[in-house]
Amino acid sequence: MREFAPITRHDNGWIQARVPLPFALRWVNAYLLPGESGWTLIDPGLRSPVTEAFWEARLPELGIGWRDVCAIVLTHHHPDHYGLSGWLQERTGAPVYMSETARHYAMRMWGEEERRSPLFSEALVEAFRDHGLPEPLIEGLRGHISGVFGQVLPHPADVRPLPPPGETFRMAGAEWELIGGEGHAPSHIAFYDPARGVALCGDQVLPDITPNIGWMPDSDPDPLGSYLSSLRAMLPLGGVFAYPGHRDPFADLAGRAAALLEHHDRRLLRMLELIEEAGALTAFELCERLFGARLRGNPHNLRFAMAETIAHLVRLELSGAAKRWIGPGPEGRDVVRFSKAAVICGA
Repeated sequence: MREFAPITRHDNGWIQARVPLPFALRWVNAYLLPGESGWTLIDPGLRSPVTEAFWEARLPELGIGWRDVCAIVLTHHHPDHYGLSGWLQERTGAPVYMSETARHYAMRMWGEEERRSPLFSEALVEAFRDHGLPEPLIEGLRGHISGVFGQVLPHPADVRPLPPPGETFRMAGAEWELIGGEGHAPSHIAFYDPARGVALCGDQVLPDITPNIGWMPDSDPDPLGSYLSSLRAMLPLGGVFAYPGHRDPFADLAGRAAALLEHHDRRLLRMLELIEEAGALTAFELCERLFGARLRGNPHNLRFAMAETIAHLVRLELSGAAKRWIGPGPEGRDVVRFSKAAVICGA
């Protein structure tokens, strides 16, 4: 019988369930919060035979029946948070709450229309090709993207929109302030309970590791700029105790947000140094300099490293520190290249 990561029961009555993942992060945190009408389940994980077995084993161990779950709440649309929501809804009958924008992107990326005609997937592949992704890696990327469908189906049928950021949402016996986040995922929602000084921060702020910046074609034109603005908006929260989507809960949400701001300042400066050393680089060439050539054998990690790299290059370009131009690539096709600008306005 498979052994799963341990369950943690926190002093406030919350349960932290480490739902297994098939990639380097190893698990995503799902939280079970007790309330007057039952349990609220936050971010249940992606769908796979392993995660189905996880919940089929864990809930009985905890003394929780399927119908004891009264709400499923999602911080954002990524598969490791959204993927099991439909499967769990079929068993619990609980409504799924997520932002309208998150719902839009879930359908745009994995809806029935995309399954029939992968417009979004092909747009992403073409964008990466334009940014220098070599042809031998294209099919691996396509296979990775198409494989996500199995991790998110079925989609939940009863989906209810969360209020917009700045408003409140009653959940598990408390009034939560909704904090909007961008950059990692469009309309990411964090939940803040000022009465207890705690926050469910999803993937917007993580301890020990840095959230991926999710550049996508025809989406936020400056996802890193949006992410940095979202972090600055969290600074007034001070030493709030945070329950993140990955790794373990941590003290001082604002302190960690400040550290992430500093990290991205350093990353932008390092990228500018690498561009200056080379004269000009594609996003793929810079990606390999930053993250290593081993990514060629891992389409999942390569996809997110490319998105991260492009997001930073866009921020450098918009700041005036770098400029983009079209030039010949190693395979005889034109690609997007970035050079250091003559006049640096500051990143």
